[in-house]
Amino acid sequence: MAPEWSDAFDAVPRSAFLPDVIWPYDMRTGRSAAVSRATDPAAWEESAVANVPVTTQWDDGRHTGTAPGRVPTSSASMPGIVFSMLRDLGPRPGHTVLEIGTGTGWNAALLAHRLGAPAVTTVEVDPAVATAARDRLRAFGAAVEVVTGDGLLGHPAGAPYDRIMATAGLRAIPYAWVEQTRPGGVIVAPWGTHYGHGDAVARLTVSEDGTEASGRFTRLVEFMKVRTQRLAWRGHAAQVPEDVTGSGDRSSTTLPETAFPQASFEAVTFAMGLRVRDCRHSVAEKRDGVRPVWFYGLSDASWAVVVFRDGSPESAVYQSGPRRLWDEAEEAYRWWVKEDRPGPGRFGLTVTRRGQRVWLDDPAHAVTQ
Repeated sequence: MAPEWSDAFDAVPRSAFLPDVIWPYDMRTGRSAAVSRATDPAAWEESAVANVPVTTQWDDGRHTGTAPGRVPTSSASMPGIVFSMLRDLGPRPGHTVLEIGTGTGWNAALLAHRLGAPAVTTVEVDPAVATAARDRLRAFGAAVEVVTGDGLLGHPAGAPYDRIMATAGLRAIPYAWVEQTRPGGVIVAPWGTHYGHGDAVARLTVSEDGTEASGRFTRLVEFMKVRTQRLAWRGHAAQVPEDVTGSGDRSSTTLPETAFPQASFEAVTFAMGLRVRDCRHSVAEKRDGVRPVWFYGLSDASWAVVVFRDGSPESAVYQSGPRRLWDEAEEAYRWWVKEDRPGPGRFGLTVTRRGQRVWLDDPAHAVTQ
């Protein structure tokens, strides 16, 4: 661990910011199960210190009981990711930091330990989450300013900041953050596309004239999404007919099944999402040697599916609608291979008042379809 953060992680345990009932994520099974400090304190403490993400709220607070809810909506991130993002942020004593997404308050407390509580402001959209975090921060002796509000607007009252850090996944980085960061300051945020759940951490530096922020991605991650940027989608049944073989145009492909891994943390998935825009893809479980991969247009009724079968050199493809989603996906994969299978570190993001653009290797080399 970087020495500038080792003291903070030793002095600020995650357990001090977790509620009595938590849902640690099992990295092997991909599931979460409730652990109660009251009924199993040893398991609770083990989960609190483990290098796994811990859900602390489901369904924007509407969830009750101990069974997992539908959508996790607040959490304490896995310590390894917290550390790496703080290292990317690179704040130094004397800097001011705006955090977007207070959550439990643990990340803000780590920042406060290194920079002092007055240097840290954190914004949380959920009033109940904000209140709980504010109480825990005060009890811990790290009374940073907790603002209840829309983090996408930043917090102009405290601007300009030397650093802005988001702890929720974004599909568009607001220009307000650029405006509220000093020239030469840094913005760190998980960013991705609706193609999948995954994100990559963008580390952006604000230009000397303050008009844009630009930089490379550092690593693949997966975060709960900012509430107003979550994917709104009608669902499979509303978009795809029951009989795809009789409804879609049929073709075939020799693309390998490995082009569509199930895991979110894959370079190919991130890269393809950059090229196949306004599209959601879903990799189904394999059954009896057969695995379908679906593609859904988000701006129209287009859909596509490729069906991989163990031992078959070719895979059947069906697609329908105004967009040829499979053609776009196949082209995107071949582009990624042609570019020597770039990982996140070769991609970058630039945010200006006009919007955002992703590039490969150089800001002049835009990634477009």
